[in-house]
Amino acid sequence: MSVSLSRPMNRLPLFLAALMAALMAAPVMAQDTIYRCGNEYTNNAAVAKQRGCSPLQGGNVTVIEGTRPNPAAAPRSTNASSGGAPRVDNAAQRARDADARAILETELRRAEERLAEAQKAYANGEPEKQGIEGRNHQRYLDRVAELKAAVARAESDVAGLRRELQRLGPAAN
Repeated sequence: MSVSLSRPMNRLPLFLAALMAALMAAPVMAQDTIYRCGNEYTNNAAVAKQRGCSPLQGGNVTVIEGTRPNPAAAPRSTNASSGGAPRVDNAAQRARDADARAILETELRRAEERLAEAQKAYANGEPEKQGIEGRNHQRYLDRVAELKAAVARAESDVAGLRRELQRLGPAAN
């Protein structure tokens, strides 16, 4: 059995299917001009003209609204008086403070040693020339600048550690 497409009755279902597909796709294809106003987008031409927005060229814009946070699930403020934070007894806190002080004092001693080494290497801006630096003065100047920067960093480290120790207050004996 052969079907002939020349008959009008046989083309009708095919025509109706194509017409239905075109009608269903029409709302998707008929998108207004989209305007960009900074970080906002609008398809309202009057608003766009008022704000001085520029029309977007090519492509469609998809905007996804974010969810609003639930006010009941908002984070609560943590105050010392709220009682929600776990309390540490005084003996444990003193032990922690003593440990912190010991660590800072150890770091301070190390930083002071590094500072002394950096100052010795810097030799008040006139260190001994090494190897090729006798023939290449710029290399010597570069090394002197690096040594000066190392001294400045070490001084800054020592000053910061001393500030931290002062912030902890006097040592508890």
